[in-house]
Amino acid sequence: MSFGGLFDGGGGGGMQFPFASGFSSSPALSLALDNAGGGIGGRILAGGAGAGSSAGGAMTRDTEAENDSRSGSDHLDAISAAGEDDVEDAEPSNSRKRKKRYHRHTPQQIQELEALFKECPHPDEKQRAELSRRLSLDARQVKFWFQNRRTQMKTQLERHENALLKQENDKLRAENMTIREAMRSPMCGSCGSPAMLGEVSLEEQHLRIENARLKDELNRVCALATKFLGKPISLLSPQPLLQPHLSLPMPNSSLELAIGGIGGLGSLGTLPGCMNEFAGGVSSPMGTVITPARATGSALPSLLGNIDRSVFLELAISAMDELVKMAQMDDPLWVPALPGAPSKEVLNFEEYLHFFLPCIGMKPAGHVSEASRESGIVIIDNSLALVETLMDERRWSDMFSCMIAKATVLEEVSTGIAGSRNGALLLMKAELQVLSPLVPIREVTFLRFCKQLAEGAWAVVDVSIDGLVRDHNSATAPTAGNVKCRRLPSGCVMQDTPNGYCKVTWVEHTEYDEASVHQLYRPLLRSGLAFGARRWLATLQRQCECLAILMSSTTVAANDSTAISQEGKRSMLKLARRMTENFCAGVSPSSAREWSKLDGATGSIGEDVRVMARKSVSEPGEPPGVVLSAATSVWVPVAPEKLFNFLRDEQLRAEWDILSNGGPMQEMTQIAKGQRDGNSVSLLRASAVSANQSSMLILQETCTDASGSIVVYAPVDIPAMQLVMNGGDSTYVALLPSGFAILPDGPRIGASGYETGGSLLTVAFQILVNNQPTAKLTVESVETVNNLISCTIKKIKTALQCDA
Repeated sequence: MSFGGLFDGGGGGGMQFPFASGFSSSPALSLALDNAGGGIGGRILAGGAGAGSSAGGAMTRDTEAENDSRSGSDHLDAISAAGEDDVEDAEPSNSRKRKKRYHRHTPQQIQELEALFKECPHPDEKQRAELSRRLSLDARQVKFWFQNRRTQMKTQLERHENALLKQENDKLRAENMTIREAMRSPMCGSCGSPAMLGEVSLEEQHLRIENARLKDELNRVCALATKFLGKPISLLSPQPLLQPHLSLPMPNSSLELAIGGIGGLGSLGTLPGCMNEFAGGVSSPMGTVITPARATGSALPSLLGNIDRSVFLELAISAMDELVKMAQMDDPLWVPALPGAPSKEVLNFEEYLHFFLPCIGMKPAGHVSEASRESGIVIIDNSLALVETLMDERRWSDMFSCMIAKATVLEEVSTGIAGSRNGALLLMKAELQVLSPLVPIREVTFLRFCKQLAEGAWAVVDVSIDGLVRDHNSATAPTAGNVKCRRLPSGCVMQDTPNGYCKVTWVEHTEYDEASVHQLYRPLLRSGLAFGARRWLATLQRQCECLAILMSSTTVAANDSTAISQEGKRSMLKLARRMTENFCAGVSPSSAREWSKLDGATGSIGEDVRVMARKSVSEPGEPPGVVLSAATSVWVPVAPEKLFNFLRDEQLRAEWDILSNGGPMQEMTQIAKGQRDGNSVSLLRASAVSANQSSMLILQETCTDASGSIVVYAPVDIPAMQLVMNGGDSTYVALLPSGFAILPDGPRIGASGYETGGSLLTVAFQILVNNQPTAKLTVESVETVNNLISCTIKKIKTALQCDA
């Protein structure tokens, strides 16, 4: 799931929202409705779909072709007569078959029925009674209308499927005929003369040997798949014929992350265009997102050597079994934690070793274990929508942008069964981060495996492949031995709930080398608050809630003193997203962005200030020149919530921000990104020092959840910001972000249980020290940035009376 498509997509008017409204939102379905004549209406027999009299059946067959071609108002009217007329018509004593009576609904009645059908194709008795009372219809008329509406929808879908299958069949017939013609007159590839039967070239012999080897490998994989799926592999044999562009149509299951149930968003329309960009894949005619197969990366052979891909499947199946058991089991595997602990339960490692065999080998010497489990409700339409996000590396990294510095798919080992995500297996590489220069980036190479557990229940598991690399490729064994972090079976189990949301149980189990982590952050990492299940789930809940709010057509700006259109809010949110991503990239160096570390650059607050520099040349959204980034982390004896509220308050900004010019700032507009106070994007105006000086605008984004908070801001050019607020493109608006990341300090065991004493505050600045990219960095520039960080931290501590 990514906000990129949300902000990048065009579209005039208000923002629309792709809600799971039955099948009517599907593009292919709209085409089918056009061919059938449009919407709903028409004439249906008074006896309903279940009428069994011969007279009714004959009339239905005679008028079927006519009804299919009628317009929306004439095709499917609700049943008008009650059962008494049916009985009278069906009596055997009546030799003359009487024609059944019809009832034509008014346009208002049809509109009301269609509106409810889009929200709920299967209304309960209470809803039908309320609708019949409001429309002055009999309850049976409403019931039969919905039955026939669903029947018509099913028929149209089957016709569309048949049309697609017929096209595929015609294509295969043509290919078959072409191959038959070619076989009747074989030609020599070298000389062009007719080939002699019985001659087998050396190349063909090699191909036959390779074919036999591949068949043997296929048999092994089929045996594993049969064991995993619990059904004969012959059922899967047609799978290669299903191309992405010819995949069977499926109901629109909100794979573009349709959100429901917040503030009455249940009946919103379809978001045009931008959600396909948002999905990052190819959409089939019915809206199903199909991710195309990815080619093997250039560095993959050196990494994996000659590892058989069937070994990947064996490891993935074992990891999936372990994840599901860890998500479902309680005591003795998971035991209650001490009072005040960040999680309600902790893993009993002795019982874990008793229940599970180490699927990736024994724990390396010097590594420590971190395990956590967390459950919660996520505002997302169904579990399959979340599966699509997790199985697409771009949408996954956008969903957890503050945690994932970079994510890539090295190889798509399996695309899944019959065009679905069930059985999909990816080989991935990711760089995970905590927003602090004192915690190194975690680089992990892992398998990601997806499995459908039941109807409406899915699981996605990650497991490192370092053990496979070490065991199967001795050339890379020294490299494998230097792994700083490895993921044991971790992931999430998702289950749809009756209220339209999704229950997610997240499990994180990691082993890592603690020696590279600063002493200040070691308790935090061991508690699971940095990379554990609580942070993953809290971030997921915040992002899904944010997307639900932003995609609502009723989104309004709070404290809005400046009129901003929906396009302006869209552009402003896109700019804020880019600002926050640049801030996260500047705190910890990763391969996603090139930074040069500066050795010996320390400030007055200690040796933990990390300074990096890079040259910006013709990069959109950044001023050209030499950019300096400095970041440090300190402990502050203040609760995280209090510290977050202090830093985001524009009235108190003068106590620590030099951009405030010594006075309070005015909030010009604010766009809420969640129901929780503190998740918003704001535009602030700083006070002018003199009458001759124009005031400064500052763009600020604040985010908070159960795992931590961030406050990111950047000064912006006034004309450029006016263009953005009018709906203009924000791609080329230059900004350099600064800000804060706030985490709770690691809990420590005291006399009465776990105790926490304050917050871990990360302060980071990005400054343009020279507008010439070829200029050399001076010592004075480094000292200026260090002094700025030192001064800011001292002002914050003084304002919060930390010394006292």
